Amino acid sequence: MSRISHIEIDDSNLPPPTPEIEQERKVAMFDLMEDNSFALPPREGRATPPGPYRLTLAIREKRLVFDIATEAGEKAAEFHLSLSPFRQVVKDYFQICESYFDAVKSLPPSQIETIDMARRGIHNEGSRILIERLAGKAEVDEDTARRLFTLICVLHWGG
Repeated sequence: MSRISHIEIDDSNLPPPTPEIEQERKVAMFDLMEDNSFALPPREGRATPPGPYRLTLAIREKRLVFDIATEAGEKAAEFHLSLSPFRQVVKDYFQICESYFDAVKSLPPSQIETIDMARRGIHNEGSRILIERLAGKAEVDEDTARRLFTLICVLHWGG
């Protein structure tokens, strides 16, 4: 089964998230556990352990770490991605989220919808970058990439 069955965010070295960031994290983790597609392709001619997988996301030494284990806890893969390709889109995403959270408090629905459309566009860009960065390492669908991007934002915010 090619999916994530458990996800953990290693944020032990990061400052505590704001309530809004914590809410984004909870929603992304819930949605990810409800429905996701995650597979490890064969690497260097070796077969990879079949899923489902246990995923730990962390930032270590300024790199995004995907630590993947089988259900039995055996190491399946670990890869480190540079955060550089994500920096601008994460920054843009947080700025638009801040605007969205402020707008919900005082603006009419039509203006909130416009900001939300921009937020989704930036979110889509982040998930596209993630899919590109995972090429050859892990195969994910768009919805899974979107949810993982949200979790990366949470980690990036603290990192």
